[in-house]
Amino acid sequence: MSKNTETGETPDKSKKNTSLRLDGKTLKALRIRAIEEGTSVRKIIETLVNDYLDTPEKGRS
Repeated sequence: MSKNTETGETPDKSKKNTSLRLDGKTLKALRIRAIEEGTSVRKIIETLVNDYLDTPEKGRS
């Protein structure tokens, strides 16, 4: 199985693609943070989305 050359990760066929538009400064900071933490932007975003979805709807603004 081939690896993603950008992230070094093996693709997961059960996952789907989406696109996201971020301000340039925000994306740069996110990329730097990912490098510092030894992870990928995709993993950070996926974790944040999953945490959000795991939060009960009551009390969300």
